Amino acid sequence: MSISRRQFLKMAGVGAAATTLTLRAREAKAWGKKLEGAKKTTSICPYCAVGCGTIVYSKGDEVIHIEGDPEHPINRGSLCPKGGSVLQLRKNDKRVTRPLYRAPGSNSWKEVEWDWAIDEIAKRVKATRDETFQAKNEKGEVVNRTNAIASVGSAALDNEECYLYQKFLRGLGLTHIEHQARL
Repeated sequence: MSISRRQFLKMAGVGAAATTLTLRAREAKAWGKKLEGAKKTTSICPYCAVGCGTIVYSKGDEVIHIEGDPEHPINRGSLCPKGGSVLQLRKNDKRVTRPLYRAPGSNSWKEVEWDWAIDEIAKRVKATRDETFQAKNEKGEVVNRTNAIASVGSAALDNEECYLYQKFLRGLGLTHIEHQARL
């Protein structure tokens, strides 16, 4: 029996399609079992300013799966590589969960307590602000600012959080304020 090149390609295409559909059906069945009984919560991807919608599946306090939300008007179910890996923010044994500090001149990091780290940051911000605060410029105009501290915000903040963050930074006298949504 001889077959033409065209017949061979048709049979190969049909075979590949059947194999793919079978594997997809098995995969969907396995995911269905894995997600059975899971709580489904919609959320927003925390990485950039696009605001892609996600669906987070959880059982108890364990997040078991995150995927793009097909009903979200921005991404319609698709996620970029960073958004596709967002589950690793929650499930990653290499994730840093405690503050680390490297003393001046040291070549290693050490774990410190949260209270110590927050107090240390506050002390250093206050000291820098106090040393560099400028009440008036060279023309004698009131400016109440410091140019020694800058901030780069996060697109993961919602509007209300950004507003409060801006108020806080402006209250410190910062003029160099950037936001990741603009970068």
